[in-house]
Amino acid sequence: MKIGVLLSGCGVYDGAEIQESVLTLLAIEEINAEAVCISIDKPQHHVINHISGKEMKESRNVLIESARITRGKIKSISEIQPNDIDALVIPGGFGSAKNLTDWAFKGSESIILPEVKLLIVNLINVGKPIAALCVSPVVIAKALEGYIESHMTIGTNQEKSEYDISEFNLGIENTGAKTEMKSIKEICIDKKNKIVTTPCYMMEGNILDIRKSILSAVKAIKDLF
Repeated sequence: MKIGVLLSGCGVYDGAEIQESVLTLLAIEEINAEAVCISIDKPQHHVINHISGKEMKESRNVLIESARITRGKIKSISEIQPNDIDALVIPGGFGSAKNLTDWAFKGSESIILPEVKLLIVNLINVGKPIAALCVSPVVIAKALEGYIESHMTIGTNQEKSEYDISEFNLGIENTGAKTEMKSIKEICIDKKNKIVTTPCYMMEGNILDIRKSILSAVKAIKDLF
């Protein structure tokens, strides 16, 4: 089984969340599957100093930055066809909301990159499962907007989070999707559309919580395949 891993850079504030990305690769290996790492060959929205949180005056390429996580083994999304992979996982990180979409700036009125939308829609059309971690359900929501009604989670407002989960839920539902409240220890499975989502670092938790959450999600997409 080959599982695509769509990365949006390298670093939680301007790219893919590194811990979620690495734990995704680990989980794929643990279920005896093969990871096919994918990214977009474009400049990232901006570069953030991960110590100060301030924007830096430089430009970086999303594909090249993503390759840092994968030890250089990565393909541009333009090289990937639905028959190249059996499933897809999209780790979190602000890159999903800044580089794959511009949700971080426009919310539900945001735009998704056409090539990202095309891959997701094509996978849905042929019945291949997709898992979206952390904030990445917004990518799925934009890809499927006006097409199908999906069910997903981005977290719960009943537990601690540094983000406004209710606001995210409202934005996702504005795209036509349905949301469910789930804790960091839970996953949401949309069996009809074969979409798996889990909050990961949208909620407060430690790396062990994230590891268990991602492994559950990866096992779920294997079961849906």
